Parts: sequence; C-alpha cells; structure tokens
Amino acid sequence: MSRHDDIFEAAARILLLEDGCITLSFSPEGVSFRFPTTRKLAEHLGIPHYYVLPRFGEMERDGLIRRIERVGISTTAAGTERLLSIMAEHYPERAEEVLGAAVFSVLRGQGRGYERG
Repeated sequence: MSRHDDIFEAAARILLLEDGCITLSFSPEGVSFRFPTTRKLAEHLGIPHYYVLPRFGEMERDGLIRRIERVGISTTAAGTERLLSIMAEHYPERAEEVLGAAVFSVLRGQGRGYERG
C-alpha cells in the first residue's frame, strides 16, 4: 500500500460514487485523470482543507499528480496507474459503468504504457 493511497481511494470514491463522472485527458505524455478539488477531498476525508494541501505537494514531488494554476489537478502516468489500480481493486463494476467496460479494460491493460517512449 502506497502512502498516498488514502487520497487516491478518496478520489476514486468521489469520481465513481459521488460524481459518477470522470474527465480524462490525452497528451503525448499519456492519459491523465482530473482529480477532485482539494476542498472536496478534505471534506470527504473529514479533515481540514489545509491538511490536504501539503499532501498534494508530496504527491506532486513523488510524480503522481500535477497541479496547474486555474486548471486543476490531474494524474501523471504513475498517478493514473495508481488510480486505475484502486478502481480495479475496489470498484471494478462501477468503474466499468462510468468509463465504459471497453475504455476501462483498455486503460487497465496499458500498465506502464501510459508513458510515451
């Protein structure tokens, strides 16, 4: 279990169970998921917002997410892999409903293939 799995678990629950909507982005660097806001994650985790901000800094330094001012937070290739792993482990049926079975299957089958090269 990764030290950031609580954040990824909360993100998966929000995206799949609360929002029922996922935004994917495709670029030369790979596939990325748009993360819920830090405030929404803090609320979901039952902690103050200012506790989540340093965690996102750690996740960014660990190469799992990228934060872009006025755009939001999205996963990197490694973060996409971690989020998909948690979705597959804990919420496979719901992930198939939200993403579509074919898309979820293709994304899961890519493994480290998210990174171009």
